[in-house]
Amino acid sequence: MTNVLTGVAAVLLSFLMIGTPLAAKPAGISRDKSPTAAVWSPQEKALVTAAFEQHVALSYVQANLTPTGLPLNVYRRALIGFYSLQQRGTASNRTQVLSIVDFSRSSTQKRLWVIDVAKGRLIHHTLVAHGKSTGEEFARTFSNREGSEMSSLGFYVTGTTYQGKHGLSLKLHGVDSGYNTNALSRAVVVHGAEYVSQEFIRQHGRLGRSQGCPALPVDQTPAIVRSIKGGTVLFANGPASSGYHSAWLNLDSALYAFARNKGLAAHVS
Repeated sequence: MTNVLTGVAAVLLSFLMIGTPLAAKPAGISRDKSPTAAVWSPQEKALVTAAFEQHVALSYVQANLTPTGLPLNVYRRALIGFYSLQQRGTASNRTQVLSIVDFSRSSTQKRLWVIDVAKGRLIHHTLVAHGKSTGEEFARTFSNREGSEMSSLGFYVTGTTYQGKHGLSLKLHGVDSGYNTNALSRAVVVHGAEYVSQEFIRQHGRLGRSQGCPALPVDQTPAIVRSIKGGTVLFANGPASSGYHSAWLNLDSALYAFARNKGLAAHVS
C-alpha cells in the first residue's frame, strides 16, 4: 500500500514541478496570501488537489495511524485546517506538528494524536479528558461560553507555557469563530491531571473530567507540551451530531499553503 501511494504521489509531484509548472506569479496574487482559486488554472488546481489527497493518504499510512483508530476523514479535515492556518499566517510554518483530539471517541480510548506532518511520524498518542458538562464517558455537548465547564470544538493555535497548579501547562488560542474563541479568557489550557489515567478508567468506567481543558496524563504532559508549544495547530473534532462547521476547512486556502510547503509553487509568493 505504501509503495503504491508513494509511486502515485511521486508521479503527481513530478508532473507538477516539471511537466506542467505553475505559472509565473500573476498580477492577481496579493501579499495577503489569498486563496489560489483565482490564480491557478483549472488543470493546475486539479493537479495540486490530487497531490494533496495523495499526501493525506500517504502520510496517514507512513505515520501508521490506521491501528490507532484515528479516522482518515478526521485526519484529512485536520490537515486542511493545518494548511489553511499556515496560509493565513495564523499558525507557524516553521514547525510541522499537528495535534488532533477526537471527541467522537469514548474517553476510555486514546483520542489525542500528535503528528510530525513533515516526517509522517506519530509522536504521541494518549488519553485526553473533556469538560464536566460535556458528557460522562462520551463528549456530547460543547460550548464557547464562560463558566460552561464544557469542551470547545475547532482549531486552536498553541501559545506559551507556564507553571500552574497542574505543573507545566500550555495556553491555547481558539481561532474558530463561534466555537472556541473564548479559550484564553476561560483558561482552557493543556495541563496534566491525575484523573487522566487507566487506573481512573478501571475504577469509574470512564476518564475523569476537566473544567473544559484538554487534560492529559501527568507523566506524559511535559513531553507533549514541549512538542506542541509555540504556534502549532490543535484540532478538536466532535461527533457528527455537534454540527461543527469551520471557515478553516477551506480546501482552496489549504492547497495554496500545501503547494508552497512542498515546493510546487516556487513562483508564488
